[in-house]
Amino acid sequence: MTYVVVENCIKCKYMDCVEVCPVDCFYEGENMLVIHPDECIDCGVCEPECPAEAIKPDTETGLESWLKLNADYAKQWPNVTIKRDALPEAKEFDGKSDKLALFSSEPGQGD
Repeated sequence: MTYVVVENCIKCKYMDCVEVCPVDCFYEGENMLVIHPDECIDCGVCEPECPAEAIKPDTETGLESWLKLNADYAKQWPNVTIKRDALPEAKEFDGKSDKLALFSSEPGQGD
C-alpha cells in the first residue's frame, strides 16, 4: 500500500504534508504535489496533515488513474522537502470538482 495525491490538490498545493514526511517522497509540480509510490513507506502521517483532504490510501477504490499519475510525475518532477505557502488561489479551488482539466504537467520549484 501507498498513499496517493488526488484531484483536490490541483490548484491548491498545500504543503503541510511535505513537512511531516519521514522519507521525503513528495515531488512538486507547478500546481500539485505527488507521492512516489516506491518511496512511500505507508506511515500515513501525511494524510491528516492535508487541509484539502487530497491524500488517500491506495486501497480506496477508483484511485488507479491517480496512482499512475503520481508514479509517472514523481519520476519527472523535483523532490520537495520544505513547506512553502499554498498557491494563492488555494482557498478558492479547495473542494471544487472536475479540476483535472486544470492540471499542469510542468515541474514545480522543488528544494
